[in-house]
Amino acid sequence: MMLAWTTPAAASQPVLNLDEDLTVGLEAFSRIAPAVPIIANVVISENLFDVLTKATDGRLQFSIYDKYLSGLERAIKKMKTQSDSSLLSTLRLSRREKILEVDGTVTTQPVLEHVGISTWPGRLTLTDHALYFEALRVVSYDKPKIYDLSDDLKQIIKPELTGPWGTRLFDKAVFYKSISLSEPAVIEFPELKGHTRRDYWLAIIREILYVHRFIKKFKISGVERDEALSRAVLGILRLQAIQEISAVNSVCCETLLMFNLCDQLPGGDLILETLANMSSIRELDRTNNYKAGGGMYSISSLAMISNLGFVLGTSSGDLNEAGLVVGEIAVGEMSSLEKVVKESQNSYKKTVLAQETVDGVKVDGIDTNLAVMKELLLPVMEVVEWLISLIHWDDPMKSLVFCLVHTYVIWRGWLSYAFGLMTIFLAIFMVLTRFCNQGRPVDKLKVIAPPPMNTVEQLLAVQNAISQAEQFIQDGNIILLKFRALLLSIFPQASEKFAFTLLCVALIVVFVPSKYITLLIFLETFTRYSPPRKASTERWTRRLREWWFSIPAAPVVLEREKEDKKKK
Repeated sequence: MMLAWTTPAAASQPVLNLDEDLTVGLEAFSRIAPAVPIIANVVISENLFDVLTKATDGRLQFSIYDKYLSGLERAIKKMKTQSDSSLLSTLRLSRREKILEVDGTVTTQPVLEHVGISTWPGRLTLTDHALYFEALRVVSYDKPKIYDLSDDLKQIIKPELTGPWGTRLFDKAVFYKSISLSEPAVIEFPELKGHTRRDYWLAIIREILYVHRFIKKFKISGVERDEALSRAVLGILRLQAIQEISAVNSVCCETLLMFNLCDQLPGGDLILETLANMSSIRELDRTNNYKAGGGMYSISSLAMISNLGFVLGTSSGDLNEAGLVVGEIAVGEMSSLEKVVKESQNSYKKTVLAQETVDGVKVDGIDTNLAVMKELLLPVMEVVEWLISLIHWDDPMKSLVFCLVHTYVIWRGWLSYAFGLMTIFLAIFMVLTRFCNQGRPVDKLKVIAPPPMNTVEQLLAVQNAISQAEQFIQDGNIILLKFRALLLSIFPQASEKFAFTLLCVALIVVFVPSKYITLLIFLETFTRYSPPRKASTERWTRRLREWWFSIPAAPVVLEREKEDKKKK
């Protein structure tokens, strides 16, 4: 069907070589493959096509497609034969959970659980509702620990670094935290090279977490809930098949799982909202016993799961009684889901192009980045220097005109109009720049690179920066401690003056209109260094500094917290 979509006349031509002659493009694959949910779905079809055609220049060969289908068949058989312990089976059957993946059963590929300072090897099992870890004892597995993914427990699942004695060296672990746990757990997937196992497990764990968040957010229940779970399960099966046939270890697992991808794509929330709306419409049609007479639709994910022999959720067994859910592909037209996915993919491509420019302008070195920032902030710095010169009355005529004009603007209440006018001028400048520079190359920012520093100079620069940061933090702490002393009346005379000042400020704010307060602040700021006020300003500044230095800081006592060592 994909070949017929690409070249409709090919159906009447003899097929000579299945491996070399038959290739299809992205459009045919994206339109036909999602009609069978186990092969692809609308959201991830383009990414799946890119993975399958990475070595064939964007054309999908029949031989690769056949390997992919064989990989799917093996993944289905593997999932059907997954077994668990009797303890886990008792917990799992209460919610009719389906085992999706198991790891840690082979000694060459162990799974380690870190909780606090204790570490245990064991078996890790992922179902469509939770993650289970069974610690390995001498001859058997311990009672499984449950890391729930279906309830709203504020779960945080992310990559984590591990290492001996609490060091963070190896990027091969998954961090799990929820409000139901007293302390977070770290599950490590040791391997000699890379972190492929960790990335795979992180992706499939998040897929189950995200599908349950989707279900709870849109309050999906019944058959449609099982349909959403089926989409996640089929996505994991596809990922297993891709990992089996792919010769490249750098497969981005998140892009092949629908709910992971929706969490990353711009407009991914709109895709999920469209899915939920489609589910609501189908639920309403099923309630009213409505049957579409003219349209032809693909099979649903839940029906596909049922046909494969899986029992998922509570509706798979009586699917015919509950009403068969149709899929997301309609023959002869684009569904609303396909349209919103197309828009999201276009936005994502723009985001990728923008991110490439961001990555291209990143430079290494603190001194180089400071030079770039200084050049970018040069116009702002010039404006600030101009304002400072006006405040200090370096040119009395300019400062006088500036004060008179802005005083009149504030007095008449035109301040909001002034800001609005500045914004309009900025917008006009941007539009004129766009038309004037249309077709011209973008002017690159030219930055004079600082001279290179050797290792000793770099260490001295870092030490100097740390010392300055420490001094800045100390000064900030002293200011806070002095305010604490004022509030607690450690120095009563200064506290009384401070309280009286606060009372005066409060009365002014309450009884004086905001226009006059703004005018008062403006005049105080821009006339304090004018010739008539300069001497009094210096005198009052000196008195204020003396008063501030006379305030003692509140006392501080440093206590070392004693940590009890946890037993294994």
